[in-house]
Amino acid sequence: MGKQLKGLLYFFVTDIRFSLTIFWSILFGVLVLSLSISYFLLGVEDAVFYFGFPNATYFYCMFLGFLTVKEGIPFALKMGATRRNLFIATGLFFLGIAFVKAVVSSTLQSITVAFTEAAGISTFNFIHLAEFVSDTWLNRIMVDTAVMFLLLTIMFLFGLLFYNTGLLGGGSVAAILVVLLLLGIAKGSVFDFFARLLSDLDLMFFLQLFGIGIVLYALSYLFTRRITIINTK
Repeated sequence: MGKQLKGLLYFFVTDIRFSLTIFWSILFGVLVLSLSISYFLLGVEDAVFYFGFPNATYFYCMFLGFLTVKEGIPFALKMGATRRNLFIATGLFFLGIAFVKAVVSSTLQSITVAFTEAAGISTFNFIHLAEFVSDTWLNRIMVDTAVMFLLLTIMFLFGLLFYNTGLLGGGSVAAILVVLLLLGIAKGSVFDFFARLLSDLDLMFFLQLFGIGIVLYALSYLFTRRITIINTK
């Protein structure tokens, strides 16, 4: 069991190594470009440039969670992985990737803030959800880890739903959720919900999000234990 878990984790990490390299190369390039633009804005009155790592890291996790079902699970099953080990390894992989990306992005933000303060680039600012709590290095890691793990889990569940029920089943659920969202926006309930949420936001909320992510991931075992190599068309 232990060797198979290590093998699965090695496979998952190796499989995304190239995409992670490209992702962070592009994101670092955008950061450098943003700093350059902010430098040239120093002479412009009231000019401010905003940059946020979560905009990219959250989207990457959503994409990764869905793609893991399509590419990772079938290959792992063909290699003889058990459903139980696959479930455990995927959960550990999601938790690990969320934590590592949170640490890297939070550390880069701290380094960049120190650089802008030393260079006097006052037109450059970061945006992060941790600002609603307390924008510290550790809090950013906790917030990002919770949010990214939840997003990975949600998209993993969607991927499993499409994989097991096909386009009809997965598309139907997605369509229902979109309709409910549009109805909520039309009635204003969605905006009211987020307004109340942001007014009472604290660190405990993100810990609760992490707990929700764990519960949702546990539910994914209902799909994982019945998954086959050939997905439903």
